[in-house]
Amino acid sequence: MDVPTTRRPTEGQLALAKAIAEGRNAVGEAVGTVPASLYTDSQRFALEQAQLFGRLPQVIAPSALLPRANMAVAHDGFGVPLLITRDKQGEAHVFFNVCRHRGTRLVEGDETQCAPRLVCPYHAWSYSLDGALAGVPRADSFPGLDKAAHHLVELPSREAGGLIWFARIEADFSDAATLARDFDAFGLADHHLFRRHVHDVPANWKLIMDAFLESYHVQRLHASSIGKFFADGITTADSIGPHQRSAVGRAEYLARVDDHDWPALRSAITYAYQLFPATVIVVSPDYVNVMVLMPQAVDRTLVEDFMLIPEPPSSPEEEAHWEKSWTLLDEGTFGAEDFRAAALGQQGLSSGALDRLTLGTLETGILLFHDQIEAALAEVPSPDRKD
Repeated sequence: MDVPTTRRPTEGQLALAKAIAEGRNAVGEAVGTVPASLYTDSQRFALEQAQLFGRLPQVIAPSALLPRANMAVAHDGFGVPLLITRDKQGEAHVFFNVCRHRGTRLVEGDETQCAPRLVCPYHAWSYSLDGALAGVPRADSFPGLDKAAHHLVELPSREAGGLIWFARIEADFSDAATLARDFDAFGLADHHLFRRHVHDVPANWKLIMDAFLESYHVQRLHASSIGKFFADGITTADSIGPHQRSAVGRAEYLARVDDHDWPALRSAITYAYQLFPATVIVVSPDYVNVMVLMPQAVDRTLVEDFMLIPEPPSSPEEEAHWEKSWTLLDEGTFGAEDFRAAALGQQGLSSGALDRLTLGTLETGILLFHDQIEAALAEVPSPDRKD
């Protein structure tokens, strides 16, 4: 089978597959700890909001959310009214969802809209999907108005590898381009959005990220759902800058597969990406889950789960097949198990019973994640910190 150039694996993806085939497991060398206060301290949360989420590029949605030109969707998960659009040229943008006339919210609801213009519900100022002011009713009442100066306020953004990234301030999006090589190998940009759902999780955002940074829990927490599909604690992992990548698969099968037979490798490996600071992408052999974490408070996080499939269902049977997978993952594995465990963890840590969390050698990814947080926070001095 010929693999399209954009769907050829990266050296890193192949290296993880080879490590599985050779039985090389990613384990740490010693027990580690993390302060419990990192999950419960409101001042710490405010610092993370300002210096991580207020400064660094992060994923806002997969490209599949807006599959065609002239589409838009409102987005409120990051605490301010935002608007994601795809203009008539097919370029993605992230704007403030705010009319330039009187500051009215431009688009309501959370469903995608398909139209060449967005019209303000208050005075009907209209905008094209590239943010340009296109129309002003009774233009004679605004003598001398410079339309070009009333473009929707745009935030820095970048679309790469089937993901739309944005930042609150000018930022370096080079990681998006680097990671895109991996996601192009999966054909992520060509996938179809099957379902999406926002979970409201009563837990600190890092407790949710922690769950996807270790395999120790899989056989225990997921015993009645997906645990039977995975060997206990067998995983390989590496890092791409501040981001982590892991893989789990059937070693006995992979040992018989050509190292560069990407379709065969894909059929036997589940890859997972933990994009810093707060996005999780789980690439199963036949579908992809993109989870965007949006911290709301020290003990509350919204998680939008997008399930992407290779192409739209072509029959009721295919629809039922994908619906079953969606229910297993979104409602069962993630919602009822991973997110519930995070909520229970928040309850326990908020009691003050523990000073520190203890992490074993199968949980090294969590320690690396917290190291990256500390490094990112150290890059910008806190106003309250005295050096």
